[in-house]
Amino acid sequence: MKILRFNDDQIGILKNGDRVVDVSEIISHRAERGPQRVMDVLIEGFETYRSEIDKIVAATDGVALTDVTLLAPMPRPSKCLAAFVNYLDKPGRTVEQLPNEFFHKAPELVGPEGTIELVNIPAVEVYHAEAEFAFVMSKQAKHVSEADAMDYVFGYVPFFDVSARGMIRRSQLIPKGQHTFSPCGPWITTKDEIPDPYNLQVKSWVNGEARQNYSTGDMGHKIDDQISWVSKYQMLQPGDIIATGTHHDGIGPINVGDTLEIEIEKLGRARFFIKGDSPRKDIEWLAGQNKPAQPVGTPITIV
Repeated sequence: MKILRFNDDQIGILKNGDRVVDVSEIISHRAERGPQRVMDVLIEGFETYRSEIDKIVAATDGVALTDVTLLAPMPRPSKCLAAFVNYLDKPGRTVEQLPNEFFHKAPELVGPEGTIELVNIPAVEVYHAEAEFAFVMSKQAKHVSEADAMDYVFGYVPFFDVSARGMIRRSQLIPKGQHTFSPCGPWITTKDEIPDPYNLQVKSWVNGEARQNYSTGDMGHKIDDQISWVSKYQMLQPGDIIATGTHHDGIGPINVGDTLEIEIEKLGRARFFIKGDSPRKDIEWLAGQNKPAQPVGTPITIV
């Protein structure tokens, strides 16, 4: 099932790939609960609500997907985390060499057709958008074993980790944590539709030009490992989003005026727009190194 938010904070189900059925009314007291709590309630009680949702979808034609305005699948989760260096994207790299570490992203998620703002940070040399496969938590989690971890996954969503490069990394707060640096969508695909999350193709484009194109099969620390590790130190909640990292091949600069797109096999495609103070320099950036200038859109590899 593909669950989305649209128009005036309504909850919809994608039907036949191109229709949206409004199922908002299955959640009572929506106005009092607020947008995020409504989604939390839906996720927490999904098995209870599912039969009613199925009946509504079967009996309702819905409206054309092209006639609705999609919103971020989650309005503002309690946590939005992203894995740091979690893909086997360099020759000879092994899982044991990957850190299994995470950083916080801004929980104010940007939905499809939304705007990413490149803020004016003088030290920043270049901005990147890393296409990532993210998962949504289904229930509260603390000290979860790897064996039980997948029981805590509700579904999956395409996600961009927008990053500022060139700063001294005292923390990830500034380069990773700006309030529009967490675009995602178009919807949440429930776990049951994706029997193998490690066999999906992740693609991105800037202004129609292909950038990243990789398989989730190259993921280092898998979802069960990530949930087990994070839940040792953080109390995860229903609706929390964790991005699993990226394969860095194909990443290049993004600039003001660009159009950014992401597509993950079986999960859908979303587009975002970039605005800001001014374009950044179109240079290659590697951790701890300055490289010669390169043309706009030149793919790079990051350590």
